[in-house]
Amino acid sequence: MKRLLIFIACCQSSILFGQVSAESELFISLKAQDSIFFERGFNQCDLEYLESVVADDLRFYHDQSGVQDRKVFFENTKKYICGSNTQKPIRKVEESSLVVYPLYQNGNLYGAIQHGEHHFYIQEKGKEDVYTSSAKFTHVWLLENEVWKLSEVLSYDHRN
Repeated sequence: MKRLLIFIACCQSSILFGQVSAESELFISLKAQDSIFFERGFNQCDLEYLESVVADDLRFYHDQSGVQDRKVFFENTKKYICGSNTQKPIRKVEESSLVVYPLYQNGNLYGAIQHGEHHFYIQEKGKEDVYTSSAKFTHVWLLENEVWKLSEVLSYDHRN
């Protein structure tokens, strides 16, 4: 009987704390956070905004360029994402691929894991965007003083 109660409690907690619905407040909030993060930070190169939403202890794991901390992440962003006036890499998320899993401690939401797929393009003035690659991503977002901060990034399965 005791094992059955433990099993039921585990099943209920996985139901309560599993992937959230796409209609949930958390999913909608993190979908917006992802959109703003990449539009302002990656596509528009708003580095001041990026600095405000990237955790001080960021860890970025990339399957082609290795491990980056916050300092290296910003160096690479300035050089490779925001370094050219003629060709600009941009990112578009595949919205149907997004999933979100809440992270709780003592019943309190402290963060979330967001997973999905995104596509990259080169943008030039007066030309159509040119597809370059796709990849999967997993982000760990942490709530710090009511603000979502990007803390951990896995960027993998890059393919043309």
